[in-house]
Amino acid sequence: MENEEDPFKRQQIVDARARNISHNVRCLECGGQSIEESQADIAILLRKLIRDEIRSGKSDKDIYNKLEEDYGETILYAPKFDWQTAGFWLSPLLIAGVGGGIWAYSRHRQRTNVHLLALNLTRGVPLTPKEKETMMEILIPPAPQGIRRLSSWWRRLLPQ
Repeated sequence: MENEEDPFKRQQIVDARARNISHNVRCLECGGQSIEESQADIAILLRKLIRDEIRSGKSDKDIYNKLEEDYGETILYAPKFDWQTAGFWLSPLLIAGVGGGIWAYSRHRQRTNVHLLALNLTRGVPLTPKEKETMMEILIPPAPQGIRRLSSWWRRLLPQ
């Protein structure tokens, strides 16, 4: 009885492994489908190749490496993580960070330029504290109408 069940179980294991691998391999003809879902000729051939490789005793990693070697890295849905792919995936964050930095720097320069102008005007001129305060109120532009005031923890981070 064991001998009759053994080939059947072995075939089920091969099929399950093949389906698992096939879900992670992109169809070269369809592009958007895995070879498990696709009915293209190349997908059928790749599914057969995967089953043959499993029957020959190769591990999943060996099969992925062979497919990548033969067809390129784009055949896999999950490409290897290296510096090139890290740069690709992190570039939006980098661009947003640079843009935010430029915006914050320009806001900082805009505010500090007014204060520097006011200080340069008052340098060498004897003014009372009340006169200095009045001059600063005149020279500092009013806050935009549509924007709410910053919360207290943001005020500590951004120079006033």
